[in-house]
Amino acid sequence: MKNIGNTCWFSAVIQSLFQLPEFRRLVLGYSLPQSVLENCRSRTGKRNIAFMQELQCLFALMLGTHRKFVDPSAALELLRDAFRSAEEQQQDVSEFTHKLLDWLEDAFQLAVNVNSPGDKSENPMVQLFYGTFLTEGVHEGNTFSKIETFGQYPLQVNGYRNLNECLEGAMVEGEMDEETAAQSVKYGQERWFTKLPPVLTFELSRFEFNQSLGQPEKIHTRLEFPQTIYMDRYLYSSKELIQMKREEIKRLKEKIVLLQQKLEKYMKYGSGPTHFPLPDMLQYVLEFITTKPAVVISSAHDSRTTVLQSQAESHVLDRLSQQNSVLETKNTKTTEDTAFFMAHSSPQQKLSTPLQPSDSPAETTDSSRPAPHMVSEEEMNLVRSCLQRWRSEIEQDMQDLKDSIARINLSIEQMYCDPLLQQVPYHLHAVLVHEGQANAGHYWAYVYDQPRKSWLKYNDISVTESSWEELERDSFGGLKNASAYCLMYISDKVSRFVADEDDDSEVGQFQKEVEALPPELKHYIQEDNWRLEQEAEEWEEEQSCKIPQIEPSPAFESQDLSSESGPDQSSVCEQSMRSLSSEHAMIAKEQTAQAIANTADAYEKNGVEAALCEPKEVDPTKAHPGETTLTVQAEQPQDAKETVSAGQTSSQVSEVEIPSVGKILVRSDADGYNEEVMLSPAMQGVILAIAKARQTFDRDGSEAGLVKAFHEEYSRLYLLAKETPTPQNDARLQHVLIYFLQNSAPKQVVERTLLEQFADKNLSYDERSISIMKVARAKLREIGPDDVDMEEYKRWHEDYSLFRKVSVYLLTGLELYQNRKYQESLTYLVYAYQSNTTLLMKGPSRGVNESLIALYRRKCLLKLNDMAASLFVSSEEARVAEGINILNELIIPCMHLIINNDISKDDLDAIEVMRNRWCSYLGREDMDANLQLKLGELLPRLLDCSAEVIVLKEPPKIRPNSPYDLCSRFAAVMESIHGASTVTVK
Repeated sequence: MKNIGNTCWFSAVIQSLFQLPEFRRLVLGYSLPQSVLENCRSRTGKRNIAFMQELQCLFALMLGTHRKFVDPSAALELLRDAFRSAEEQQQDVSEFTHKLLDWLEDAFQLAVNVNSPGDKSENPMVQLFYGTFLTEGVHEGNTFSKIETFGQYPLQVNGYRNLNECLEGAMVEGEMDEETAAQSVKYGQERWFTKLPPVLTFELSRFEFNQSLGQPEKIHTRLEFPQTIYMDRYLYSSKELIQMKREEIKRLKEKIVLLQQKLEKYMKYGSGPTHFPLPDMLQYVLEFITTKPAVVISSAHDSRTTVLQSQAESHVLDRLSQQNSVLETKNTKTTEDTAFFMAHSSPQQKLSTPLQPSDSPAETTDSSRPAPHMVSEEEMNLVRSCLQRWRSEIEQDMQDLKDSIARINLSIEQMYCDPLLQQVPYHLHAVLVHEGQANAGHYWAYVYDQPRKSWLKYNDISVTESSWEELERDSFGGLKNASAYCLMYISDKVSRFVADEDDDSEVGQFQKEVEALPPELKHYIQEDNWRLEQEAEEWEEEQSCKIPQIEPSPAFESQDLSSESGPDQSSVCEQSMRSLSSEHAMIAKEQTAQAIANTADAYEKNGVEAALCEPKEVDPTKAHPGETTLTVQAEQPQDAKETVSAGQTSSQVSEVEIPSVGKILVRSDADGYNEEVMLSPAMQGVILAIAKARQTFDRDGSEAGLVKAFHEEYSRLYLLAKETPTPQNDARLQHVLIYFLQNSAPKQVVERTLLEQFADKNLSYDERSISIMKVARAKLREIGPDDVDMEEYKRWHEDYSLFRKVSVYLLTGLELYQNRKYQESLTYLVYAYQSNTTLLMKGPSRGVNESLIALYRRKCLLKLNDMAASLFVSSEEARVAEGINILNELIIPCMHLIINNDISKDDLDAIEVMRNRWCSYLGREDMDANLQLKLGELLPRLLDCSAEVIVLKEPPKIRPNSPYDLCSRFAAVMESIHGASTVTVK
């Protein structure tokens, strides 16, 4: 659907609704009795009827149009008028959507009122989109209960992780138990769905007003939602069971709080201002004890020391025993026990007789670390044993607490995984996504396609196959500025109905619906398709190149290359001579004419041998600047045979199978003449082939001479097509047939193209060539429509013309980029990429290297964005205007083209960088208010990745470069961008 200016929201909503067969049929089948139409006098009623009629036309086109996209302008204009009153400013997309559903409801109510005046329950829009819920609550001691109708159900996003949490938060507010009601001071309420609509729409509130900043803001937090949601837990019929489960969840959550508090005491241990994990503290003490002491106590002590030590150890063990008892009951008196233990850890210090140091010097490991002054082996073993045991016990206690918390959380998560609460499934049908900020952005939709069993992304005029992974990335939020703002679920009954309807395939179903349309809508589709044909014909005549509607059908001026365009030329031959193949013959014809002028006298005076040497003397500048002789080296297969004949030097030959021609011998120096030296570009190969066929011509006649010459030229091009390309060489630029052979063109297309080159009037330079030319023309006249599909023939030549055009655009763009002319370069590269994409869809060898164009297009964009941003923030009026001009005319159109195609990660990252650069200027205090105003006007287009028809400035017309000119430019530029210095091609 075409974006006609900030209307991407309409496309997202309408596409989501259109893909519901029931809604589609309701809209297309909408009709009112004539009496109602005549008696409807209210302005609102007339507007609603007009809107339904426009929506019908839009839906009819979406079913049966031959266009790539449809234009919703008429329906949108009616919607926009509703928001243009003086007292009402433009509203956000949610209000637009509400307005859309309200108008649909009112329009269908006019039809319902014919039989049941005022009965909204019969309104099909109400039946499809509207449900009811019951609100029960208590307010200051007074209970209340009321039933309300809803369409789009609003849900808050802040503070919730997933859709179920959002719903739970919306359904329960405050406390609703009996105790609360008796206190008569609190407020609480519960909502229960009493009727769910077949199409259940959740409106996610991702926009809020920032009071401090005085402006709206978007909430970017992550919110997950499932592909299937069970609504049983929110139904009034499940109230008793759900309340029991909610009480259980409440009890479990309270238990989690207690366990977390216990775990916290272990993790933040200590009585002072600083707290540490208790296992770590015990580990530190253990490390202190096991550090080598300054003095190691000898194990030989007097009896008195031993007795006192034993008494001290006994006292410590008693205290340790008490401590162990405390730990087993999970008491927290560890601090006291540890303090006592530390106080008694060196009982020798309390002895009246000091301990003597050992005879050996003190053993130290690290003098910078604290260590006990003296410790006995018995003490060390005792302390190590206790600390290790305590640490293990505490770690086990902590792990038990964590496991308990995890088990309770799992119980909470699985609380509603009850078969009794999985009876009312709703399946995700569409996700409407917003990218950008609260005051500017772009909308698109993901819709599940039942026939394909996959997701489709509807982004204005671009509809592409997608995946759940891509949908998650764009819709859940939290990663970038894109997130879902509306979720559309359908009931299990509707889902099955959609699946049944689409069993035949989407195209087949749409065709059936088109056939079932009223006559006036059928006629409307036919008229629009006829207009499209007329537009296409006019477009081809004008040779327009509007992007992104570019179609690779460049039309060249027709040229009559026949010297015998009279009655003897058949219509088929005349058509072919005025086709694009004539353009390709013309490319080489100028070279051929120059070569003939230089060889004609040589044929008359010195014979064939001298004539074949003549191309070396050609002044290349007379044909095209930079043109010289090409040399061709044919790779010989392993089974090539070596033959020697009288009067000839040894030459390599190989047997090649050519379709519809047969097996021929390919020589590197056929008939004794060195092809590597003699051969010049393009059509001069035809001259050489005729010269090589002289013996056959003289012996067997002109027709045999043509066959021989045909084989010679075919084999030369065949070998060129088989050569391995290099970064600096693309043989496809040399000759149209190399392009055809590398892309496996049909043999009829290849043979007719080559035959046309032998029929060229410029071959009239001697009796032999004239005879061969006449035979070639006669054979062309014999080729009828059954022999060659001329439409297919034309398409192949159109592709080659487009390929040459892409090559010239690419080379020109790269040359300009190297000379830092980024604005001119980007235009060439954009046109090259757009045309090349169409070619590559037909085969990998149809176009040029896509990644190379994309790389330099991306580089140009980044350079230009930096330039435009620098000019914009300069605050100088002229420079600001220049920056805005670059942004509007080059950067934004190019960004839109990139995004509405299959965008790569590199391109997406580059676009995010560019957008962030401009978004960073929002609200800057050092920026003038006038600049901020202009920035606000720019950002919607920068962030709204719509695909409105954008006309980029077309590059200057390109001249038809000769093959050698293109090849030399290609080699020069490729050599330069692969690491060498800049090469200038004159």
